[in-house]
Amino acid sequence: MCLSTVVKESNPDEVLMEYVSNLRVDGDTIILTDLMGEQKVIRGTLAFADLTGGKIRINCVD
Repeated sequence: MCLSTVVKESNPDEVLMEYVSNLRVDGDTIILTDLMGEQKVIRGTLAFADLTGGKIRINCVD
């Protein structure tokens, strides 16, 4: 099973969510769901996704 860690593109040290199993994009909204089913909604765009390496970077709208 591949789980990902999601970080901000502008600050890769800032983890937005860990153990992400599902990512859904709806316009400028990204819905992250982790292994336990917890969800986090983030406004922004997908910058990079390395699913094999388990890294996702998001351009966040602050």
